Parts: sequence; C-alpha cells; structure tokens
Amino acid sequence: MDELIPAWVNGTLTPANKMEVHLAGYRHKAVSTFVLDGENVLIQRRALNKYHTPGLWANTCCTHPMWDEDPVDCAIRRLREELGITGLYPNHRDRVEYRADVGNGMVEHEVVDIYIAYATPGMVITPNPEEVIDVRWVGLYDLAAEVARHPERFTPWLRLYMGEHKDRIFGTLLRR
Repeated sequence: MDELIPAWVNGTLTPANKMEVHLAGYRHKAVSTFVLDGENVLIQRRALNKYHTPGLWANTCCTHPMWDEDPVDCAIRRLREELGITGLYPNHRDRVEYRADVGNGMVEHEVVDIYIAYATPGMVITPNPEEVIDVRWVGLYDLAAEVARHPERFTPWLRLYMGEHKDRIFGTLLRR
C-alpha cells in the first residue's frame, strides 16, 4: 500500500504513505459520498479484505484523495471504482473533522469533504468485490435508527455522520 495521500505531518501538509498515516494517526484529507434516491440512501458493506473496518456498513463510498486530486474528482472516481457508478455529479455538503480508532493499531483522523449525489433513473450499480461485499438502499430515518440500535455494524465515520452531523449533511431531508 504505497498510495500517497494528503496528510499533515509535523504541521505541514505533505504527501504521505496511507498506511503510515493511519498507524501514526496523522490528520489527513478524506472524501465521503452519499448517493440518494428520494429519502433513501445507498450504503455499502466493506469487503472482508479491507485493511481496517472490514465487513462493516459505510456510506455509499469513502476514500482519501490522491495528493494532487480535487475532492469532487475523487468522489466521482471512487463512485466508479468502488461501485461502478458513473454519470453522477456530487454536490459538496459539508466538511467534518473527526478522530476514531479503526482497529489493528490504526486511527482515522480525517478532515472529510462530504458530498451528496442523486441517483439517476436506471443507474447501474456494479460493486467491485475487492472493495464492497454488499449494497442496499435504506431510508435515512431507518438508517439513523439502525445505527443508533446497532452501532457495532457500522463504520465509526458513518456512526458519527448519522449521530452528530445528519442535519448538516442531509438538511431538510431528515426533518418531518
């Protein structure tokens, strides 16, 4: 895993090895995307071979931008690479910073640009089995309730998004 991602090392934003960043708990850039169809959101279950949080449910896709990559381009790239989804145009919703233990001695200390994209009629979803073992559509209310009831089934970042930031991310979609 020689991928270089933008991280703050000794106070300076620099390209850094992704695994080193997580083992040292360095603050780094990330991107999370939610694909919506009405009040339903597409979530994914992470592949069992992932280097952290394998088998847990997460938002539609999440990743780290490459060193010189614009966050929205990263969101578009990862929708394609993880789920085979093309033709969507994510809208920036928020920026969130969090720090979470993700197991195996690793820490995610992320500054996350969060995007929402809207599903198109007939949108094809083709999960990459190296990244994703399952996908499902779930209502936003149901997802928030499920995360609250069974947090152990979800990634730390999805628990944080649904527990602390859902109004900022989804706005009026979660207000009745």
